[in-house]
Amino acid sequence: MITHGRAWKYGDAINTDVIFPGKYTYTLTDPNEWRKHALEDLDPAFAAEAKAGDAIVAGRNWGCGSSREQAVGALKYAGVQVIIARSFARIYFRNAVNQGVLPVVCAEAVDAIQPGETVEVDLDAHAIRCAAGTFEFPPLSPTIMRILEAGGLIPMLRKRFGVEHLPMPEIKGGE
Repeated sequence: MITHGRAWKYGDAINTDVIFPGKYTYTLTDPNEWRKHALEDLDPAFAAEAKAGDAIVAGRNWGCGSSREQAVGALKYAGVQVIIARSFARIYFRNAVNQGVLPVVCAEAVDAIQPGETVEVDLDAHAIRCAAGTFEFPPLSPTIMRILEAGGLIPMLRKRFGVEHLPMPEIKGGE
């Protein structure tokens, strides 16, 4: 898997409320609406200008804060396919994988990549290419690779079990 896109570069400790404002958490249920509010308080131009294939380049602890999945979904529906960071909040990393957005940890690339430049991420070669050179990153586990290759956890499970829709368990209350 190889992605190409423009780099959107941000700093350290960008939390989920900055990525997707909490005030929309329970009012917007359509992921196509989430994209319009991605990073709106940090970078008002992002939602209008982001294109398919673009990459987020970030500092330490990207996605800290709540475990809200909309903070990944907003970026995914805005076109982001990869997030390159010095480090990720643990839950955000897993939410990214589950939604089919590639999370890459590579501090050297973060230092080298300039805002707006084209970035190429080659998942099979474990390499990030930018104007300053090529930077290797550690390979992801086979399990994470299967999820990403399928486009996320739900698509992987649908394929694995040969079903179009996964049944939801019946929840009984008050017993």
